[in-house]
Amino acid sequence: MIRYTVPESQSQDFAKQGHAILDLLAEQPGYLRGRLARSVDEPNLWAVVSEWEGAGFYRRALSAARMAMYPLMTLMVNEPSAFEDVYLLDGA
Repeated sequence: MIRYTVPESQSQDFAKQGHAILDLLAEQPGYLRGRLARSVDEPNLWAVVSEWEGAGFYRRALSAARMAMYPLMTLMVNEPSAFEDVYLLDGA
């Protein structure tokens, strides 16, 4: 998960770039699924969320996508972005 703080004036452009980033990530080995999300409580807070077969796949995909992600780097929230499941419960 990579979070972004996006001014309202940039939200439409950000959404387009977020789609392009997810499209690029989806082409990488190990990609499972992804989504672009916006906070309902803080509309300036966005996230690109992706799921991978493992952290190594994620890190290599970020390297492959860095040029597409570069224009959005100033909007990124500087925090860890790779998490692994320790408990998973799917709904029935």
